[in-house]
Amino acid sequence: MYRRHFFLFAGISLALAIPVAVLSGGYAAFAGGVLQQAAGGGPSNPDTFEAAIFSLAAGVLLTLVFVPFTYSAVVFAACESAIGRPVTAGGMVSAVLRKYFRLLGYWLLIGLMFSVGICLFPLWIWIGVGWTVVIPAMFVENIGLGASMSRSWRLVEGRWWRTFFILFLMALVFYATRIALTAFTNTAEQLLNLVVSNYLILTVGSAADTLVSALVNPVFQIAVVLIYFDLRVRREALDLFQLAQRLPAPVPVP
Repeated sequence: MYRRHFFLFAGISLALAIPVAVLSGGYAAFAGGVLQQAAGGGPSNPDTFEAAIFSLAAGVLLTLVFVPFTYSAVVFAACESAIGRPVTAGGMVSAVLRKYFRLLGYWLLIGLMFSVGICLFPLWIWIGVGWTVVIPAMFVENIGLGASMSRSWRLVEGRWWRTFFILFLMALVFYATRIALTAFTNTAEQLLNLVVSNYLILTVGSAADTLVSALVNPVFQIAVVLIYFDLRVRREALDLFQLAQRLPAPVPVP
């Protein structure tokens, strides 16, 4: 699916990653410079220090605002592609906006779960796998956040270990691909370091990391969509139902 629609999925991911990376990186660079100056014993200005804290907060807020698009737009596009519907940029933005607060609530809940305590990590893994297909269910079946969580839990029930191992293998593919691409970009950075300034190297490195993430992230998101349809096929014979819908209506016998 990614190979057939590479420019669509990679373009969506890249278009969402670049603005967040540029703006967040600018905020972080400004705040880091001010804090480094204060730590080095330079003259401290309360207004400048407050501006640095504000910049860090603005960067975090900006990232949160884009979370539903960054982690859900490709999922929507993959759902539409799997069903056989055409995908447009306007339709994608409209679909995410219609479910924006549901998606934001889901990702905030997931982030809160994994940041509360490392001692509960096995529990979070168990719950996270059970909620694997929340977003595809939300888009395809047009249901709310609570109903999507229940729906995902029912679909994964009885197939938890199978779903877990699929996600685990996809995570290995994801990180192996990312490490390989990152190693390539690091080699290019080392070669550039011989002829350009360190500041330019940092800028190129940040841009390369953004590009690598944008190219690799759709792999995992498409896999989640295919897991959703696979679970529906195994539990509800979805493929037979879709086939029946395509059959012509029977001709009445006189």
